[in-house]
Amino acid sequence: MKRQGIIIGVLQVVTLVAFFMLWEWAAVARAVDPIFIGQPTRIFDFLYESIFVTGSLFKDTAWTLGETAVAFVLGSATGIAFGLLFVVWPPVERFFNPLFAGLNALPRIALAPLFLLWFGLGAPSKIALGFSLTFFIVLSSTVAGARSVDPDWLILSRMLGASRAAMFWKVTLVSAVPTIFSGLRLGLIYALLGVIGGEIIAGRHGLGQQLTYLAGTFNTNGVFAVLFFLSILGVTLTWVMGGIENYLLRWR
Repeated sequence: MKRQGIIIGVLQVVTLVAFFMLWEWAAVARAVDPIFIGQPTRIFDFLYESIFVTGSLFKDTAWTLGETAVAFVLGSATGIAFGLLFVVWPPVERFFNPLFAGLNALPRIALAPLFLLWFGLGAPSKIALGFSLTFFIVLSSTVAGARSVDPDWLILSRMLGASRAAMFWKVTLVSAVPTIFSGLRLGLIYALLGVIGGEIIAGRHGLGQQLTYLAGTFNTNGVFAVLFFLSILGVTLTWVMGGIENYLLRWR
């Protein structure tokens, strides 16, 4: 298995290198106009300058990650709270379900102009957009996790004399944690996407605003550089959340 993993890793690297070489050739030979696809060497030059020379990417990343963190924490906490409330008191879920179903069906990016009108051009409107994406994902995973507990565990706990509160905290909630974390991992990425979407539409700072500026000035290399940086950032956030999940769920 270890040898197979090494072979797959080598093949992935070779494929990636071949892709960039083909891309570079297409741009240099003008098989495709570089204004549309950029040029890998210039893209990496832009990345190097933005990270190690001017530091502009780090400044914009700080804004974006700060807004993402607030949106994620608020959306996750609210989603978990409502999810557990729905499990404990189903009538509350029946009351809110039509409203939440309707809101969740709305394309959140279409609500961005309203958020900008309500909260202004600053961070609150970006946080609101990220919150709206995170909340429903975490809410759904919390409800699904809490209701997927093995009925035999509940019966056994009841036979051993556990109270309803003890069964909820020590059986239902503990069993739901892995599913909740799956929602949190996805919710973090969607919080980031919501914040960046808000910055693209109207923002003063952040990676989304940087993308808008670069696209508006036809700096294709800069656009691809920021997109590559965002993909690395998203993978890193997912890896960090996976590490936290493995640490907290090491009892499994």
